[in-house]
Amino acid sequence: MNTPHRVENIQTERGSIPMYATGVVSQPWESYSATDHQVWAELFRRQQTLLADHACGEFLDSREALGMTPDAIPRFDELNQRLDATTGWTLIGVEGLLPEAVFFEHLAQRRFPVTWWIRRPEQIDYIAEPDLFHDLFGHAPLLMNPVFADYMQAYGRGGLRALHEFGEEALLNLTRLYWYTVEFGLIRDPAGLRIYGAGILSSKGESVYALESPAPNRIGFDLQRVMCTRYRIDSFQKTYFVVDSFDELFTATQQNFAKIYANVTGKDSTPAGAILDRDQVIHRGNREGWPEGVDV
Repeated sequence: MNTPHRVENIQTERGSIPMYATGVVSQPWESYSATDHQVWAELFRRQQTLLADHACGEFLDSREALGMTPDAIPRFDELNQRLDATTGWTLIGVEGLLPEAVFFEHLAQRRFPVTWWIRRPEQIDYIAEPDLFHDLFGHAPLLMNPVFADYMQAYGRGGLRALHEFGEEALLNLTRLYWYTVEFGLIRDPAGLRIYGAGILSSKGESVYALESPAPNRIGFDLQRVMCTRYRIDSFQKTYFVVDSFDELFTATQQNFAKIYANVTGKDSTPAGAILDRDQVIHRGNREGWPEGVDV
C-alpha cells in the first residue's frame, strides 16, 4: 500500500508511520524462493476465484490484459512492456512505504512503486505492511485502464501541489481521498456493487465484508465528504464510498482543490462510521460486531 499514509498509531490516521528507503531497486526475481512463488500462487488463486463475482469488470479485464498468472511471481519488466504500450505507466521496485514527496513524484511521472518482497506463509491472511501481492495484484491491473491511469497521475500531481502550497491539513484531506478510492473504493457495475480498491482486492476477508456484510455503510461518492472523513487502519472499513464510474471519479477530481481545502480547513472531520443527513445512503450499516466508540 504505497500511499502517503498519515497515521498516529495503528488505530488512527493522524501523524506518520516509519518510512523506508526512498530509492528505486531492481526486482531481485532470481532470488525469490520456491516458498515465495507458492505464496504468490496461493494468494492469486484464492483471490481469482473470489473476485470473479466481487471485483468490477474493469479490474477483471485489466488483470487479464496485463497477463499475470499464478504460475510464478511476475517479472516487473515483462509487465512494464504491456503497461507502457497501453497507458504509459511503469512499475518500479521499492522497499516499502515511501515519503510523501517521493510517492507523489512517482505517480505524477506515471511510475507506480511496487514493494519487491512478498509476505511469509504464516502471513497469508494478514500483513500490516504493504507487500508485493498487495501492490502488484491489487494496484497494477487498473493501471491498464486509461481513465483510472489518468486519475492516478492526476492524484500524484495534486499531491505535489498540496505538499508545496497547502500544508499538513491539506495532505491529510488528500490522503483520505486515496484511501477511500484507490485503496477501498466500490463502484456500481451492471451486476451490482463491485470492488475496485486495491486494499480490498488483495484481501480475502475484506473482499467478502465490503460487499456482503450488513455492518458497514455504503455511501455515494462525494469529493468533499470523502476528504473530510476519517478512516480506520486497524479493522475493516466502517464506510465505503461508491462511484458510478471511473469517469465520474476522474471528473470530480479535476476541479480546483484550493477551494476545497479552503472549505474544509479548520473544520471538524467526520468519524469513520458516521452517516450525515446529506449522504446518498446506498446501505446504512447495522454496525454488527463494531466495538464501542468505533466512530472516533
